[in-house]
Amino acid sequence: MSGIVSYGSYIPKYRIKPEEIARIWGDEPDKMKNNLFILSKSVPAPDEDVATISVEAARNALKRSDIDPADIGAIYVGSESHPYAVKPTATIVAAAIGMPLQYFAADYEFACKAGTAGMQNIKAMVDSGYIKYGMAIGSDTSQGAPGDALEYTASAGGTAMIIGKENVIAEINSTLSVSTDTPDFWRREGEPYPKHGERFTGEPGYFKHVIAAARAMMERMETKPEDYDYAVFHQPNGKFPTRAAKILGFTEEQYKTGLLTPYIGNTYSGSTMNGLSAILDEAQPGDRILAVSFGSGAGSDAFDITVTDNIKDYKKYNAPTIKKLIEKVKFIDYGTYTKFRKIIVTGDSVE
Repeated sequence: MSGIVSYGSYIPKYRIKPEEIARIWGDEPDKMKNNLFILSKSVPAPDEDVATISVEAARNALKRSDIDPADIGAIYVGSESHPYAVKPTATIVAAAIGMPLQYFAADYEFACKAGTAGMQNIKAMVDSGYIKYGMAIGSDTSQGAPGDALEYTASAGGTAMIIGKENVIAEINSTLSVSTDTPDFWRREGEPYPKHGERFTGEPGYFKHVIAAARAMMERMETKPEDYDYAVFHQPNGKFPTRAAKILGFTEEQYKTGLLTPYIGNTYSGSTMNGLSAILDEAQPGDRILAVSFGSGAGSDAFDITVTDNIKDYKKYNAPTIKKLIEKVKFIDYGTYTKFRKIIVTGDSVE
């Protein structure tokens, strides 16, 4: 059976606290922190973007394996903040990791589930025998307009997953998707910041799709919440995934390992994959994982995963674990944040 052969993540070291953002905009810091359950969020350095984050994650995945980049037959990068409107991120990453001339490549967009959509397509190509290995990446330097509620959560980070049939550390038993045309979040071409439909964000957006996908997967696999050792859900903030987990019947013990948003914010396309990366850092043979992503617009991808005995010999310490990446922190003030995010560029030039 095909599954995850290797994985790697990258999270920028810079962080800003919600109280620092609240200080500028006159919001109540404790209210924002408690409402969103955010302690800090990651911020990309001025020379970091989706391409550099994806390259770091991809290189970390390769460091943990003996896979020759020439054996990777496809690379898909999911993001909603690709550095180019017309030019693929995937080919930049492929060149950086030394992939040969002949491979499939594409950039994916489906809000925050573009990375997991890439995982599904790579798995299908591996299962069909069309490629030996494929790499799916979920990466973002997400945007939030100054003063908007999104500014408290929109962060940066990404994870690369290599999928194949040899030396699998986590079998993907099944995957499925649910989708509807729900206008809960969008950004038109040329606009620097997204808009959100407020009341559409929760029930008709996030909860409807995440819960439907999770229940559909458990029905398909004839499982119950107690059959899983871990569960990870898309994390737009700290409250939504914990509420979804409780609605579905999962305990804090099951979801706490993959819950990263309180420490790094919402990494959008990297969110669920980063959480899965954190779980794989801790998982043992036989552990079962339910992973459910969410992308506005709207849809969810669900995965039923079983960790194999190969995890015991997996060289995870050849690259930084999620815990190490979270611990490497340098806090910045709002002025530095605006410079890093190019909110203020020069003089009267504003993005």
